[in-house]
Amino acid sequence: MREHAKVLRPEEYLVTEEPYYEPVADEIAVFEAAYRNGLPVLLKGPTGCGKTRFMEHMAWRLRRPLITVSCHDDLTASDLVGRFLVRGGETVWVDGPLAASVRAGAICYLDEVVEARKDTTVVIHPLADDRRVLPIEKLGEMIEAPDDFCLAMSYNPGYQSVLKDLKQSTRQRFVALEFDYPEAQLEARIIERESGVDEALAARLVKFAHMTRNLKGQGLDEGASTRLLVHAAKLIAAGVEPVTATRACVSQALTDEPDMLVAVNELASSLF
Repeated sequence: MREHAKVLRPEEYLVTEEPYYEPVADEIAVFEAAYRNGLPVLLKGPTGCGKTRFMEHMAWRLRRPLITVSCHDDLTASDLVGRFLVRGGETVWVDGPLAASVRAGAICYLDEVVEARKDTTVVIHPLADDRRVLPIEKLGEMIEAPDDFCLAMSYNPGYQSVLKDLKQSTRQRFVALEFDYPEAQLEARIIERESGVDEALAARLVKFAHMTRNLKGQGLDEGASTRLLVHAAKLIAAGVEPVTATRACVSQALTDEPDMLVAVNELASSLF
């Protein structure tokens, strides 16, 4: 006997409290306009610059459930859409997060989508164009996305390669929003607000981050992200010495290469 197991309770995925987010440009207005017009959205930007926090903020503003999928090399189309499982001697269909999002009229956010297998991203194509449908071949079902449904995904262009890049057939279905680290004064305000450190210390952390970002391509794949700065600031606010906090939260997170570790730690020592 085959049954359909509905496992999603949309209320569990609602963002009930406003997530703190500082707009950098007109990204909120563009996302809201795309949502009203049923257009999917692509967030581009380096790791730790606020893409996921932005999605949480938009889910709160739009009062829609947010279902996030962290993409990885082993993510299959069945992981997204769903599969049959045997439960209690019966075969039941269990929706994947994408199908569950469509049925519930939720926001489905595919984080770091280029990490997924190429054949996996193809399943989103009918949802990301004028059709707005999700075919489920195993059920012989075609789910039409309600007006409330929104498809969003993100990736870090800095890590793209021939093997990990979005196909043009995928990219050109999306409204693209480009994210980057905030300008210095705004980034310091975010650190201060998120961690509780004072303005002067937040400004020094931002200065340190800019030093590390200048080393991108010269020994570092990425500089210190806003997220890492907030982590360091929280340790400092908890009583950890700034040099120790930056070493644990920034230097060790950025590199394992001994010479670069020494260089980044020396930058921290010069400021703190």
